[in-house]
Amino acid sequence: MNITVCTLNAKYIHTNLAIRYLKSYCEDAYNIHIAEYTIKDPAMNIVTDLYSKKPDVIGFSCYIWNIEETIRVAGMIKKVLPDCTIIFGGPEVTYDVPYWLDRLTDVDFLVIGEGEETFRTLLDALSGSRDFSKIAGIGYKKDGKHHIHPQTNKIDLRKLPSPFQFEEDLPFLSKRVTYIETSRGCPFRCQFCLSSIETGVRYFDREKVKDDIRFLMKNGAKTIKFVDRTFNISRSYAMEMFQFLIDEHVPGTVFQFEITGDIMRPEVINFLNEHAPAGLFRFEIGVQSTNDDVNELVMRKQNWEKLVRTVTMVKDGGKIDQHLDLIAGLPEENYDSFRNTFNDVFALRPEEMQLGFLKLLRGTGLRLSADQYGYEYMDQSPYEMLSNRVLPFDDVIRIKQTEDVLEKYWNDHRTDETIEFIVQHLVETPFDFFQNFGAYWERQGWGRIGHQLEDLFHRLSSFLQAAYPQKASLVESTMKYDYLNNQRYKPRKPWWNDRFDKAARSTVYRSLIEHPSIAGTEFAALHLHEKDLYKHTMIEPINMMKQDGQWIKKDGYMIAWFDPSGSGSRLFFLKEEELHLLPKKA
Repeated sequence: MNITVCTLNAKYIHTNLAIRYLKSYCEDAYNIHIAEYTIKDPAMNIVTDLYSKKPDVIGFSCYIWNIEETIRVAGMIKKVLPDCTIIFGGPEVTYDVPYWLDRLTDVDFLVIGEGEETFRTLLDALSGSRDFSKIAGIGYKKDGKHHIHPQTNKIDLRKLPSPFQFEEDLPFLSKRVTYIETSRGCPFRCQFCLSSIETGVRYFDREKVKDDIRFLMKNGAKTIKFVDRTFNISRSYAMEMFQFLIDEHVPGTVFQFEITGDIMRPEVINFLNEHAPAGLFRFEIGVQSTNDDVNELVMRKQNWEKLVRTVTMVKDGGKIDQHLDLIAGLPEENYDSFRNTFNDVFALRPEEMQLGFLKLLRGTGLRLSADQYGYEYMDQSPYEMLSNRVLPFDDVIRIKQTEDVLEKYWNDHRTDETIEFIVQHLVETPFDFFQNFGAYWERQGWGRIGHQLEDLFHRLSSFLQAAYPQKASLVESTMKYDYLNNQRYKPRKPWWNDRFDKAARSTVYRSLIEHPSIAGTEFAALHLHEKDLYKHTMIEPINMMKQDGQWIKKDGYMIAWFDPSGSGSRLFFLKEEELHLLPKKA
């Protein structure tokens, strides 16, 4: 048989681990092709490409982000290849199987749960006896009746063959994210998560995992993301893997982990702070809510004090970027409670904050008890909550406005100094700034049009002048700093209005040429000639200066020097008083 295993990824840079496990588990007996697309690809393009492979069997890997597009593709495939057997598997079709059997009229079989062994057994039956009655882990319809065979056991993960050494993947390793797992299952019971349904944690052979990582690095993989639900559930195992990655990593490779923050021991963090190269590791930590009552309702155990300790120690170490997740819409968390959660987490200043919304996933305990909390949610994927009895849709909209601005102005790190100054000096809480700016953004209709870097600064300036007219001028200096700090080359037209008189500018330039040390020893060490000074620097008046890490009110000038190689800018400060102290010419 000619078999294709296929999925629609959310983005091109993503790769699908599941279909690679299917291929590696079955390739000794079957001719299996991998086909990956994205949910943005036109369905006709996907169908045309799949049709060209003339498959006898197509297995689709299905998730909440691709199920609707996958259904559309499968329906078209069935029209042009009516004899092709279509199989759906993955977490999205593992639960509510009767619903899917009735809805998916163009799908021949569902694979329920862990798919490797089931998929192979199903292929054996398709190529031989065609007796499906004894295959565990499948669902299908026959003569209008449902036939659902639950899985009966779990695979010994230590015996799974490697899914990483396919020749066709090698050219793309450096350009895409590689996903790897060292365990399956989760010890926790969070009722909004599918991992809560599977009991126990099972591990892969760690020496095989290490060999796979060596192979991936040798062949150019740059971003390797561990998909273990709790990578650090076993301290000894996590320490062994951390040590291995530190010892054998290839410079330029980044490893990402999902970490449970409150169970991470200080000695582990101290070890990483001392031994891990900066930028080698990246942690994703699910906080979700800092409200203990809310966490208890979803059976989530979390020690906030210990989590804060972990995040703070990691941040102080300066070696590891952290991505902290929040979930809006959890049971009994109203707008004010979520505002507190947001502010609690933002106070930790993670490199990224992801503000997501609760999804009532099929199979989860929270979906089963949705009526108890008055949930209204999308009927189709991603099943996102629309409202509940304490969080009306109006408040959901307000939080979504916050999410949009948070992504643009904090997670992208284009305005770090500005946001820090605003939340310290202008607003009551960080959430209030992001929410009010998000609402203003929406009223201006900016969400419907694109933006360049200059637009982001224009729009922030517009909001600050409207919301804080008496204090907006204080923020202009930090905004100039952030803007110039994000430039690789000297900008031709900055976002602000040029209010610096040409004669005054010439006076400052002349002073720098004659006395470069007034802008500091580092500036003087550049040894800029007059031509270079005019060609590769910008001088802008400011009313705030950064001194010892803090912004203080002081008039002066910001000097931005742009490396001619295009490697970026360096910023210096010149106090107004320094000019007055210079000797006067006779």
